[in-house]
Amino acid sequence: MTIPDEPGGARNTVIKAARTQAVAALKALDAGDDADFRRVMRLAARLFEAPAAAINLIDGDRLWPFATHGAAQGDSARVRTLTSAIVDVVDSAPLAVLDAASDPRFAGKPSDVAPAGDARFLAGAPIVVHGQKLGALCVSSPEPRHDLEDGLLDELVGLGSLCGSLFELKDEAHVRARMAAELIKEEWRHALTLEAGKVGSWVWDFKTGEIVANDIFRQMFGLPGLGPLTAEAFLAAIDRADIEGVNRALEETFENGADYNVEFRVAETGRWLVGRGRVYQRDGAGRPLIMMGVDIDVTDAREAAEQQRVLLRELNHRVKNTLAMIQSLARQTLRQKPEPGPFIESFSGRLRTLSEAHALLAESGWSGIALRQLIQNEVGALVVMDQLLLSGDEIELPPDHAVGLGLVLHELTSNALKFGALSAPAGRVNLSWAIIDGPPRRLDLAWREEGGPAVNSPRSRGFGTTLIERSLDKVLDSSVQLSFPREGVRASISLPIG
Repeated sequence: MTIPDEPGGARNTVIKAARTQAVAALKALDAGDDADFRRVMRLAARLFEAPAAAINLIDGDRLWPFATHGAAQGDSARVRTLTSAIVDVVDSAPLAVLDAASDPRFAGKPSDVAPAGDARFLAGAPIVVHGQKLGALCVSSPEPRHDLEDGLLDELVGLGSLCGSLFELKDEAHVRARMAAELIKEEWRHALTLEAGKVGSWVWDFKTGEIVANDIFRQMFGLPGLGPLTAEAFLAAIDRADIEGVNRALEETFENGADYNVEFRVAETGRWLVGRGRVYQRDGAGRPLIMMGVDIDVTDAREAAEQQRVLLRELNHRVKNTLAMIQSLARQTLRQKPEPGPFIESFSGRLRTLSEAHALLAESGWSGIALRQLIQNEVGALVVMDQLLLSGDEIELPPDHAVGLGLVLHELTSNALKFGALSAPAGRVNLSWAIIDGPPRRLDLAWREEGGPAVNSPRSRGFGTTLIERSLDKVLDSSVQLSFPREGVRASISLPIG
């Protein structure tokens, strides 16, 4: 059935277009046979002692019976007319028709034209999704009524509101699933970036003797791409002329706590690698338990002696700084989350944050990162963008500012997704900043959450909180202040920008 044109001209056209787009998004849910919606319709039918209930949405100029319960009247002429009447009005009031055969609102539809068994009693309440009235929850019966019990329509309105909330929750879940798929694509992009940078990473567990490494590391040493990797296999892959130097560097690390730092060749390919690592967990007797490090292909640098000196100086500086930060993150994360699953989840997110910041800095020649680009990379990939409100002029951040602020934003976003405003569909984060004239000039940035669960001040300071407050320590005269009002977490960040 085609819904008659509504008054309103251009405004009505815009409303219809928005409604059509919203309904199209709900169609992607494919939830018409969803148990939650079935329960709502069954409850509505029981409340009114009616044989039929339906959830109807208006798709453009046509009615779409999203789901029905009981007698097949969800798409009947009178139910469609009732749905159209509820959606067309400006307010969100319910509508009840005790006897459609004699009701003037159904003029032009006399009972002798209506098919046998068509609805005589009808009642409906609007369904509002994300602020848009998209349809109605309707109950119907072929038997007319003389009156209606007090409070029944209010109950129907509540069930209609519940339908709207269900649509929003399921739409949010659909969006999150789509975002998860996009994040997987991003993971592949990061893996390709590391491969192009010829960086292999590894974690050596001395209890089991196994090394957990990325694919780049395995490829560097000509090791199998699947299956467990042992320290013996790693050492066997090193050129025999260099194995003594590697063993000596490892002994220094194990016995004296020195950083693992050595250059060597891979026997199979002859490629030169720089190995960097550190033992970051020992037992009570001082024996190493966990060691983590990276291997970097420096063959091209060694083949060009003059370029080698320039590249190695920069490489050593960046690797040492990055490794120190990674080791610190790993050690502190392990203290808070010793179980492998939670540790990998938390540590991977923080490692991706560093990777993103370093990739952006590398693209700009380590000159700096635009603030909005940093926010988009560190926050936007995890957040539905209509939940993130940005306000402030564009500014370029120096490298240390960008890396530290990236970690702060990652931790604030992770906490908001798990416990704060971003864990609720209606939650929002307002992220605003301003440039304060100096000297020195400063960037003041405010993170304000609202619309999420009520906030309680934490009883103790976890590593995430510490990371938020300390990630900008390398930036002199910077500060991060956290507060926990019940309406949402607040963070005030201030740092000099010259």
